[in-house]
Amino acid sequence: MKILMVCLGNICRSPLAEGIMRHLVDKQHLNWEIASAGTGNWHIGKAPDHRSISAAKVLGYDISKQRAQQFNHSMFAKYDLILVMDRNNLADVKSLATTDEERKKVKLFLDNDEVTDPYWDNALFNPVCKQVEERCREIIKQLS
Repeated sequence: MKILMVCLGNICRSPLAEGIMRHLVDKQHLNWEIASAGTGNWHIGKAPDHRSISAAKVLGYDISKQRAQQFNHSMFAKYDLILVMDRNNLADVKSLATTDEERKKVKLFLDNDEVTDPYWDNALFNPVCKQVEERCREIIKQLS
């Protein structure tokens, strides 16, 4: 299973989802590949936001070595499942799809809800991190 997590800048939500999911998958000895990307290009090559790094660390996850990348069309072929954090990301990623098969790979991370972008509110990072952790556990149960 190859899963790509996607948010806007690939510095807050999707790095949390990548790091947490990778840790949980490794702990269960699942042979899955987990990565993340952003729909925007502002942070390519940069580490996750320091607030995401801190929130993840509180729960025992180290995401500090991850680096942002921008989503591109070739990622449809590389990943089995593309989980996006909100409806804007959903629309942006699906707009790059050229086939129904590619579009079917793209889903909201929270099924029918959005992961709040914590970028503008420091108080949101810890709750978002916990929400992402809980959902990662659910996804592993669903897919394994």
